[in-house]
Amino acid sequence: MSCKLQLASIEELPLLLPLVTAYHEFESIHQTDQYRQKALSDLLSDNSLGGIWLIAQDTHTAGYIALTFGYSIEFGGRDAFIDEFYICPELRGQGLGKKALDLIQAVSKSLGIRALHLEVAHANKRAQRLYTHANFQARSNYILMSADLT
Repeated sequence: MSCKLQLASIEELPLLLPLVTAYHEFESIHQTDQYRQKALSDLLSDNSLGGIWLIAQDTHTAGYIALTFGYSIEFGGRDAFIDEFYICPELRGQGLGKKALDLIQAVSKSLGIRALHLEVAHANKRAQRLYTHANFQARSNYILMSADLT
């Protein structure tokens, strides 16, 4: 099974929307289609914010991974969040997620990113195992906190 990443452009928005909707349904993220479309359009149109990479298995789109860029004094430079990571359900459990994470880490290094961050639900043990195998570590002294400013 081959796996490759392709940086998405605004032209892939119609392909991305159903994948993002499926991810949001899986994670119980409640947003309107209009909200999702605007958020995706903004990210796809401004590479200083980050990017979305389509995950391809052979010739099929298997999912996507979205990075958003930031800067960290602690890590000594540019960092990024894996904001969303989705593999189609029928393709899970075949090693595709691990390959995609390896590839996005290589892409991130080539972009000068010094640290990657992500969040995972406490109940999602399967994803936690995947992330641990991809060298992500829980930072037990810290918790992620958010303030919604909308």
